[in-house]
Amino acid sequence: MRITLQDKDLPDSWYNIYPDLEFTVPPPLGAHGFSLKYDDLEPLASDSIIRQELEQEEQEIVIPKPLRDLYSEYRPTPLFRAERLEKELDSPARIFYKYEGSSPSGSYEFNTAIAQAYYASQYKDSGITCLVTASGNGEWGVSTAIACNFFNLQCKIYMVKSAYEDKVFGRYLMELLGAEVIPSPSTITNAGRKILARDPDCSGSLGIALGEAYEEAFSRADTKFAWGTVMNHVLLHQTLIGLESRAQLKRVNADPDICIATVGGGSGFGGLIFPFYKKRKRDTRFIAVETAAAPSLSKGRYTWDYTDTEKMGPMLKMYTLGHSFVPPGIRAGGMRYHGISPVISTLFREQVIEAKICTQRQAFDAAITFSRTEGYVPSPESAYAIKAVIDEAMICKQENKRKNILFLLSTNSNLDITAFRDFLAGSIEDQHAQDSQINKAMEDLPQISQDKV
Repeated sequence: MRITLQDKDLPDSWYNIYPDLEFTVPPPLGAHGFSLKYDDLEPLASDSIIRQELEQEEQEIVIPKPLRDLYSEYRPTPLFRAERLEKELDSPARIFYKYEGSSPSGSYEFNTAIAQAYYASQYKDSGITCLVTASGNGEWGVSTAIACNFFNLQCKIYMVKSAYEDKVFGRYLMELLGAEVIPSPSTITNAGRKILARDPDCSGSLGIALGEAYEEAFSRADTKFAWGTVMNHVLLHQTLIGLESRAQLKRVNADPDICIATVGGGSGFGGLIFPFYKKRKRDTRFIAVETAAAPSLSKGRYTWDYTDTEKMGPMLKMYTLGHSFVPPGIRAGGMRYHGISPVISTLFREQVIEAKICTQRQAFDAAITFSRTEGYVPSPESAYAIKAVIDEAMICKQENKRKNILFLLSTNSNLDITAFRDFLAGSIEDQHAQDSQINKAMEDLPQISQDKV
């Protein structure tokens, strides 16, 4: 079953969850340790992005018409009922997936990439000609490269070295699209050189790549930074996913009992669940699925921490494994991040959402089942969500309960076929974050005085 919306049903505004929260989300801090101000972000982002990042009172943030027109080229995206998967599992659960694979990049990440590129392009008269970013899995990098082309901006991407070497099709696609792709840590920046001096064989992490990209943006007057996850404005842009899903489920009279999405930094998860937050049923469950290689919610500490390894970016109150933590190499590169969005972290602390850990072999096994029933090959990141969906559907079977399960799907986009090949060949092993590594990274957490906040 395919549930669609018309062009006129595309949301006019993004949804800001802050006014609906019953509790306070601690404010972000600048690298100086005091509450983050507009001027702290000005070297990195455009005026509109900064205001969206700091906005806590306006519930609806209007989407500019030129940007809404671009969204309308691929949105609203379809919602599917996974009837063949339900039959395969012999479960009474009704499984729905919001399919974000129809965007130009094949990923939901394009929703914020196009917005950030649009706002940066408004500053061409001020000399802004380039967006720089960090990418782990390539999908965010591809999204940014396409968005930059739409607005005639240059694109520079620091790609985690392990992904640069293992996920070559993602790199090739970014380069085909005109982006300059640099394996991180690199010898180009002071941050990269420092890391390589300590560990010449460092495989990299999103935290390291972010530090290099931050340095580039801070040091160049013609460059702005593009965030792929974690920050408030990114989750804001992604609420298109949940807003459309809510309208689509209403058409088939199906309120979600369980909402599931993978969480690396939190943008896709937040984009899916936030619009359901205010009118959720008492027993509605929101499940964030983590990789065993970087279980920030499940094993991290709730505290202020830097968003990058080199302590150049803002500090956020979040569940973190420590900014110096380097997760083991896994194929779902977009999940190899040390921290989780402050809003999502607070929702978890308040027990509004729950976390589930999956290994990469469990995720790939679930993805194969989904691919063979529904036809779509998921991204390795989305595969983790599918594992949790199957688990919940089987619980429905055991308890003979009919529940509506909603999850977020991005597809493979031909970037990770070798990962599935290697899994089927038996050459992918599970990777777990080691407690000793987490504990060591925790020693480097910043000490924040409460009178600064």
